[in-house]
Amino acid sequence: MTPASHHDSPYLPLCVAGSCHTKEPIKKVFADKGYFGKPNREFLSINKIEDGIMRKATTGAELTEYETARNKAISKVRYIVEQYFGLSHLYNRAYRARFPKLIKNALDALFRQMAFNLFRASRILKPA
Repeated sequence: MTPASHHDSPYLPLCVAGSCHTKEPIKKVFADKGYFGKPNREFLSINKIEDGIMRKATTGAELTEYETARNKAISKVRYIVEQYFGLSHLYNRAYRARFPKLIKNALDALFRQMAFNLFRASRILKPA
């Protein structure tokens, strides 16, 4: 969690680096167009991680048909994770921070996620 005044894209290497030293390192990183940029792509290639960052049209360069199709394929994988954020936004008022301090907001998000997972688990296990 970062302050609203910081963009998330510079933090991609920090998030991915933690996985590089685990038993199962990340093989591919999926990210939206906000993470598009040379520094993130170079970081992934240096660490031999497959690039799943969506491409963005830039000034003077439109997306090719291949890049558009690639973005669509990536979005089909990303929606599984992004679905949680959409549901939190709709039902838990997670579209804005409730507290002025980052640590309180991080704990709030953690407890919301746990409650969401418990709710989903109860609905999945109920028929069984």
